[in-house]
Amino acid sequence: MTKSLSLLLAAVTVAGAAMTAPAASAASASDHPEVRRVLDSAVAKSGAPGIVAEIRDSHGKWFGAAGVSDTRTGRKRRPHERFRIGSATKAFTATVIAQLAAEGKLSLDDTVEEWLPGLVKGNGYDGTKITIRQLLNHTSGIFNYGNDEAFFAKGKGAAWFEHRYDTYTPEQLVKIGLANPPYFEPGKGFGYSNTNYFLAAMIVEKATGRTYGEELTRRIIRPLGLTGTYLPGDEAKIRGAHPRHYSTLFSADANPKIYDATEMNQSFAWAAGGVVSTTGDLHRFVGALLGGRLLPPAQQQEMFTTVATTGGPQWIPGTRYGLGVFSQKLPCDVTVWGIGGATYGSWSYAMGSRDGKHLLVSQVNGDWSGLSVFNDVLSAEFCPTTSR
Repeated sequence: MTKSLSLLLAAVTVAGAAMTAPAASAASASDHPEVRRVLDSAVAKSGAPGIVAEIRDSHGKWFGAAGVSDTRTGRKRRPHERFRIGSATKAFTATVIAQLAAEGKLSLDDTVEEWLPGLVKGNGYDGTKITIRQLLNHTSGIFNYGNDEAFFAKGKGAAWFEHRYDTYTPEQLVKIGLANPPYFEPGKGFGYSNTNYFLAAMIVEKATGRTYGEELTRRIIRPLGLTGTYLPGDEAKIRGAHPRHYSTLFSADANPKIYDATEMNQSFAWAAGGVVSTTGDLHRFVGALLGGRLLPPAQQQEMFTTVATTGGPQWIPGTRYGLGVFSQKLPCDVTVWGIGGATYGSWSYAMGSRDGKHLLVSQVNGDWSGLSVFNDVLSAEFCPTTSR
């Protein structure tokens, strides 16, 4: 129901009305002052309702925040809040697939046709020529269902309120994607597509005989103790403490009206972008993934073998994509690794050093301030400065 989480991720900035909010508290010279300044600026200059950043490195854990969780009450951002993580969900899905490959239950070189016979066929598609690996690294060429014109129309402006509680099955959304022609022939480019990850999760269910949600819980959430993480299915409300999620609902106005989009059915995002989590849980997951604690060496290498994010619809500049994870080169030429996601009223990034020992997780509870905020947060933390 979003013009794709990919378009949200690829946006650089969207103009929006500024919301005033309390700034982060004053910092000592050793208390990540550069990051604190970026958090304050995200609220004061970019108009974000609220933003958090949690850093873990050899010195321990640090949490900073600016702005508010609720613009009506002025409630401040806090640790442990749950939020929708959007396409960061893809790394969870890819990890489940990689674990199944390690167990010999499937191969990344298996074709879609082998697991979902007859589903990807016609209109320029041939499931016998698309592999699971190509689904996970977005080189399949399969059209992103979120970019379908009629589907996208239901998710913007006044139509969003009419359709916010709609429930979709994976099969429905895959069919919407396949009704559009492919971006390119399999393996001939990079085209970020949520349809890829719906197909991957459907293969998980075929290979295991259990639901995707059950496998997610059994393989990742429970073993890592991710107590704030869950797949909501068609649950419209976010469980527990959480910030309100504010959205422009894709308004093209220079000064768009801001809406509370917290409550909505995200079955439209499922295995591509439906998970709810916290900064602490994302630290634990990404740290374990980067640190090689979730996959054997062979699958770990597969996960972090990247492709160029060019040759198809534009994605985030300076990135390369693996299996549900990506690398990003910062302006100072430092490369960070991890995951990112965007959905209505929530943008999040969880990135760090390749070994997972230095990580930053950040989230904004509004969808118009743009990726530049995260670029600034990452640069403030990971780019060398004379003060460090």
